[in-house]
Amino acid sequence: MLSIAALAVFAGWHWLERHPEHNPLAPLDLRDPIGLATATKLIALRGDTPTCRAVLDRSEIAYSILPPQGEGPCARPDRTQLNTYPLRPNVPATTCPVAASLELWRTKSVVPAAREILGGELSHLEHIGVYNCRRMRGGNSNAWSQHSTGNAIDISAVVLKDGRRISLLQNWNTEGDEARFLRAIRDDACDVFAVVLSPEYNAAHADHFHLDQGGNWMGACR
Repeated sequence: MLSIAALAVFAGWHWLERHPEHNPLAPLDLRDPIGLATATKLIALRGDTPTCRAVLDRSEIAYSILPPQGEGPCARPDRTQLNTYPLRPNVPATTCPVAASLELWRTKSVVPAAREILGGELSHLEHIGVYNCRRMRGGNSNAWSQHSTGNAIDISAVVLKDGRRISLLQNWNTEGDEARFLRAIRDDACDVFAVVLSPEYNAAHADHFHLDQGGNWMGACR
Protein backbone atom coordinates (compact mmCIF):
# COMPACT_ATOMS: atom_id res chain seq x y z
CA MET A 1 0.00 0.00 0.00
CA LEU A 2 1.41 3.40 -0.94
CA SER A 3 2.16 5.77 1.90
CA ILE A 4 0.63 9.24 2.05
CA ALA A 5 4.05 10.72 1.18
CA ALA A 6 4.38 8.47 -1.88
CA LEU A 7 0.89 9.38 -3.01
CA ALA A 8 1.71 13.06 -2.63
CA VAL A 9 4.87 12.67 -4.71
CA PHE A 10 2.95 10.76 -7.39
CA ALA A 11 0.19 13.36 -7.47
CA GLY A 12 2.73 16.17 -7.65
CA TRP A 13 4.60 14.58 -10.53
CA HIS A 14 1.37 13.87 -12.37
CA TRP A 15 0.41 17.54 -11.97
CA LEU A 16 3.79 18.65 -13.35
CA GLU A 17 3.35 16.37 -16.35
CA ARG A 18 0.08 18.17 -17.12
CA HIS A 19 1.63 21.59 -16.54
CA PRO A 20 5.00 21.60 -18.36
CA GLU A 21 5.30 25.38 -17.88
CA HIS A 22 5.95 24.67 -14.18
CA ASN A 23 8.08 21.55 -14.73
CA PRO A 24 11.82 22.34 -14.82
CA LEU A 25 12.51 19.01 -16.53
CA ALA A 26 10.03 19.47 -19.39
CA PRO A 27 11.51 20.85 -22.63
CA LEU A 28 10.60 24.46 -23.29
CA ASP A 29 7.74 24.89 -25.75
CA LEU A 30 6.79 28.46 -26.61
CA ARG A 31 3.16 27.41 -27.06
CA ASP A 32 2.86 26.61 -23.35
CA PRO A 33 1.74 29.29 -20.87
CA ILE A 34 4.39 31.21 -18.97
CA GLY A 35 4.96 29.33 -15.73
CA LEU A 36 7.24 28.92 -12.75
CA ALA A 37 9.95 27.20 -14.82
CA THR A 38 9.82 29.40 -17.91
CA ALA A 39 12.41 31.96 -16.85
CA THR A 40 14.91 29.25 -15.87
CA LYS A 41 14.47 27.56 -19.24
CA LEU A 42 14.95 30.83 -21.10
CA ILE A 43 18.12 31.58 -19.14
CA ALA A 44 19.49 28.18 -20.20
CA LEU A 45 19.21 29.19 -23.86
CA ARG A 46 21.73 32.02 -23.55
CA GLY A 47 24.94 31.04 -25.23
CA ASP A 48 23.44 27.74 -26.46
CA THR A 49 22.24 28.47 -29.97
CA PRO A 50 21.58 24.83 -31.02
CA THR A 51 19.33 24.23 -28.00
CA CYS A 52 17.55 27.52 -28.60
CA ARG A 53 16.86 26.71 -32.23
CA ALA A 54 15.60 23.29 -31.14
CA VAL A 55 13.06 25.18 -29.01
CA LEU A 56 11.90 27.13 -32.07
CA ASP A 57 11.59 23.87 -34.02
CA ARG A 58 9.66 22.18 -31.21
CA SER A 59 7.36 25.19 -30.96
CA GLU A 60 6.77 25.17 -34.75
CA ILE A 61 8.14 28.68 -35.19
CA ALA A 62 9.36 29.45 -38.71
CA TYR A 63 12.80 31.06 -38.78
CA SER A 64 15.89 31.51 -40.93
CA ILE A 65 19.54 31.16 -39.99
CA LEU A 66 21.61 33.99 -41.46
CA PRO A 67 25.39 33.95 -41.97
CA PRO A 68 27.57 35.22 -39.10
CA GLN A 69 28.75 38.81 -39.30
CA GLY A 70 31.14 41.15 -37.50
CA GLU A 71 34.15 40.53 -35.34
CA GLY A 72 35.48 41.17 -31.86
CA PRO A 73 32.92 42.56 -29.40
CA CYS A 74 30.50 43.11 -32.27
CA ALA A 75 30.67 39.58 -33.65
CA ARG A 76 27.31 38.04 -34.45
CA PRO A 77 27.68 34.26 -34.72
CA ASP A 78 23.98 33.80 -33.95
CA ARG A 79 21.74 35.63 -36.42
CA THR A 80 18.25 34.20 -36.19
CA GLN A 81 15.39 35.77 -38.14
CA LEU A 82 11.75 35.00 -37.41
CA ASN A 83 10.09 34.50 -40.79
CA THR A 84 6.57 35.74 -40.09
CA TYR A 85 6.89 37.85 -36.95
CA PRO A 86 4.75 41.04 -37.20
CA LEU A 87 7.53 43.64 -36.94
CA ARG A 88 7.85 46.86 -38.89
CA PRO A 89 9.64 48.35 -40.77
CA ASN A 90 11.29 44.95 -41.17
CA VAL A 91 11.99 41.72 -39.33
CA PRO A 92 15.64 41.99 -38.27
CA ALA A 93 17.95 39.17 -37.26
CA THR A 94 18.43 38.90 -33.50
CA THR A 95 20.05 36.29 -31.34
CA CYS A 96 17.96 33.15 -30.97
CA PRO A 97 17.15 33.81 -27.27
CA VAL A 98 15.75 37.23 -28.17
CA ALA A 99 13.73 35.67 -31.00
CA ALA A 100 12.28 33.03 -28.66
CA SER A 101 11.38 35.63 -26.05
CA LEU A 102 9.79 37.92 -28.64
CA GLU A 103 7.52 35.08 -29.73
CA LEU A 104 6.56 34.26 -26.15
CA TRP A 105 5.93 37.93 -25.31
CA ARG A 106 3.78 38.45 -28.41
CA THR A 107 1.56 35.41 -27.94
CA LYS A 108 1.28 35.37 -24.15
CA SER A 109 1.20 39.11 -23.44
CA VAL A 110 0.80 41.57 -26.32
CA VAL A 111 -1.99 39.76 -28.17
CA PRO A 112 -4.16 38.96 -25.12
CA ALA A 113 -3.56 42.39 -23.55
CA ALA A 114 -4.61 44.11 -26.78
CA ARG A 115 -7.86 42.13 -26.71
CA GLU A 116 -8.59 42.51 -23.01
CA ILE A 117 -7.53 46.13 -22.46
CA LEU A 118 -7.99 47.74 -25.88
CA GLY A 119 -10.60 45.48 -27.43
CA GLY A 120 -8.53 45.05 -30.59
CA GLU A 121 -6.35 42.61 -32.50
CA LEU A 122 -2.61 43.06 -32.95
CA SER A 123 -1.46 44.05 -36.43
CA HIS A 124 2.24 44.58 -35.78
CA LEU A 125 4.94 45.95 -33.51
CA GLU A 126 7.22 48.80 -34.53
CA HIS A 127 10.92 48.68 -33.68
CA ILE A 128 13.71 51.22 -33.96
CA GLY A 129 16.70 48.91 -34.07
CA VAL A 130 18.45 45.70 -33.10
CA TYR A 131 22.11 45.83 -34.14
CA ASN A 132 24.41 48.72 -33.30
CA CYS A 133 28.13 48.18 -32.70
CA ARG A 134 28.52 50.54 -29.74
CA ARG A 135 29.20 50.74 -26.04
CA MET A 136 26.54 51.52 -23.46
CA ARG A 137 25.89 55.25 -23.00
CA GLY A 138 28.64 56.10 -25.48
CA GLY A 139 32.25 56.73 -24.51
CA ASN A 140 35.27 54.49 -24.99
CA SER A 141 35.37 52.52 -21.74
CA ASN A 142 31.78 51.53 -20.91
CA ALA A 143 30.61 47.96 -21.30
CA TRP A 144 29.49 46.93 -24.75
CA SER A 145 25.77 47.27 -25.41
CA GLN A 146 23.70 44.15 -26.00
CA HIS A 147 22.83 45.81 -29.30
CA SER A 148 26.45 45.26 -30.39
CA THR A 149 25.68 41.57 -30.90
CA GLY A 150 22.01 41.84 -31.86
CA ASN A 151 21.01 40.55 -28.43
CA ALA A 152 18.53 43.40 -27.89
CA ILE A 153 15.62 45.08 -29.62
CA ASP A 154 13.94 48.45 -29.11
CA ILE A 155 10.14 48.43 -29.47
CA SER A 156 8.54 51.84 -30.04
CA ALA A 157 4.85 51.19 -30.76
CA VAL A 158 2.06 48.66 -31.09
CA VAL A 159 -0.37 48.92 -34.01
CA LEU A 160 -3.81 47.28 -34.02
CA LYS A 161 -5.70 45.97 -37.02
CA ASP A 162 -8.26 48.77 -36.70
CA GLY A 163 -5.46 51.30 -37.29
CA ARG A 164 -4.89 52.44 -33.72
CA ARG A 165 -1.22 53.08 -32.97
CA ILE A 166 -0.16 52.93 -29.33
CA SER A 167 3.15 54.74 -29.08
CA LEU A 168 5.40 54.88 -26.05
CA LEU A 169 6.31 58.48 -26.79
CA GLN A 170 2.70 59.60 -27.15
CA ASN A 171 0.80 57.29 -24.80
CA TRP A 172 3.06 56.26 -21.90
CA ASN A 173 2.43 59.38 -19.81
CA THR A 174 -1.28 59.63 -20.52
CA GLU A 175 -4.25 58.31 -18.60
CA GLY A 176 -6.51 55.61 -19.94
CA ASP A 177 -6.39 52.22 -21.57
CA GLU A 178 -3.42 52.90 -23.88
CA ALA A 179 -1.09 53.68 -20.97
CA ARG A 180 -2.46 50.75 -18.98
CA PHE A 181 -1.83 48.46 -21.94
CA LEU A 182 1.78 49.62 -22.33
CA ARG A 183 2.49 49.10 -18.64
CA ALA A 184 0.92 45.65 -18.73
CA ILE A 185 3.05 44.43 -21.62
CA ARG A 186 6.15 46.04 -20.05
CA ASP A 187 5.52 44.10 -16.84
CA ASP A 188 4.96 40.86 -18.76
CA ALA A 189 8.17 41.38 -20.74
CA CYS A 190 10.04 41.20 -17.45
CA ASP A 191 9.01 37.53 -17.21
CA VAL A 192 10.76 36.59 -20.45
CA PHE A 193 13.62 39.06 -20.98
CA ALA A 194 16.68 39.55 -18.80
CA VAL A 195 16.57 43.34 -19.08
CA VAL A 196 13.54 45.53 -19.76
CA LEU A 197 13.97 49.30 -19.82
CA SER A 198 10.98 51.59 -20.29
CA PRO A 199 10.33 55.35 -20.18
CA GLU A 200 10.40 55.05 -16.38
CA TYR A 201 14.12 54.22 -16.56
CA ASN A 202 15.47 57.45 -18.07
CA ALA A 203 14.87 60.06 -20.77
CA ALA A 204 16.84 58.06 -23.33
CA HIS A 205 14.09 55.42 -23.24
CA ALA A 206 11.17 57.84 -23.45
CA ASP A 207 10.16 56.48 -26.86
CA HIS A 208 10.82 52.74 -26.60
CA PHE A 209 11.13 49.54 -24.62
CA HIS A 210 14.65 48.14 -24.59
CA LEU A 211 14.44 44.33 -24.39
CA ASP A 212 17.53 42.14 -24.15
CA GLN A 213 18.76 38.72 -23.09
CA GLY A 214 22.12 39.65 -21.59
CA GLY A 215 23.49 38.26 -18.35
CA ASN A 216 22.70 35.03 -16.55
CA TRP A 217 19.52 35.94 -14.72
CA MET A 218 16.17 37.63 -15.11
CA GLY A 219 16.18 40.90 -13.26
CA ALA A 220 16.37 44.46 -14.47
CA CYS A 221 12.80 45.61 -14.98
CA ARG A 222 12.48 49.37 -15.01
